Amino acid sequence: MISDRFRIDGRAAVVTGAGRGIGAATAVALAQAGADVLIASRTREQLDEVAAQVAAAGRRAHVVPSDLSDLDAAAGLADIAAAEFGRLDIVVNNMGGAMPAAFLDTSPRHMEKAFRFNVATAHALTRAAVPHLLKADGGGSVVNISSAMGRLAGRGYLAYGSAKAALAHYTRLAAFDLAPRVRVNGIAVGSVATSALDIVMTDDDLRTEMERRTPLRRVGEPEDVAAAVLYLASPAAAYVTGSVLRVDGGIDAPNLDLGLEDL
Repeated sequence: MISDRFRIDGRAAVVTGAGRGIGAATAVALAQAGADVLIASRTREQLDEVAAQVAAAGRRAHVVPSDLSDLDAAAGLADIAAAEFGRLDIVVNNMGGAMPAAFLDTSPRHMEKAFRFNVATAHALTRAAVPHLLKADGGGSVVNISSAMGRLAGRGYLAYGSAKAALAHYTRLAAFDLAPRVRVNGIAVGSVATSALDIVMTDDDLRTEMERRTPLRRVGEPEDVAAAVLYLASPAAAYVTGSVLRVDGGIDAPNLDLGLEDL
């Protein structure tokens, strides 16, 4: 049956930024499809809640509270997962972000931090995971969470958009480097109802405007992205690598105007 190709029974995954939002939904989705999951983020309490949902799906969760802006800590997750589960098949690089800022308020240090947080951490973990992924049955899979702002132009997104564009192209380049044994894909995420959008989601005017400017007329849910991760990580996408899948409601322009004036 075609649905069997979406099963990942007995496999093991690492999901970063897994304490809430997209990362938490992804960890639960992978567990419901049959995988054990190492979940990492800063806050243990959030991770423990996600771990309980993984356990409810009948799979094991290994909780690693960590500041993953430390590249050694990010890289170390691969060996921890392999030691805990006896294997590592899937890596989901979900950690990332950068605060919006006007051009002249975007310092070189802010730009450097954005690239470290969104690109260098993903590379650190992926590089450390490759020896394990090469042993995976049917080959390993890496999924990088990028953003629609990696291809769209809007004021205030200089550091964030540049870093996410770099992560998207990193995905394409890494896919060539690691083929044919390890597949590397990405997801360009649009506006999703996570804590990053709390201000928008609690303001009726802002939320309505964002929905109006999105062709599908709604803000995404974390599960929309988690479903795409499961597809890319599973045998259903066995002939897919180097792709960046749009999960953005159809936007071709930013759907939130930060109101930054001309210089």
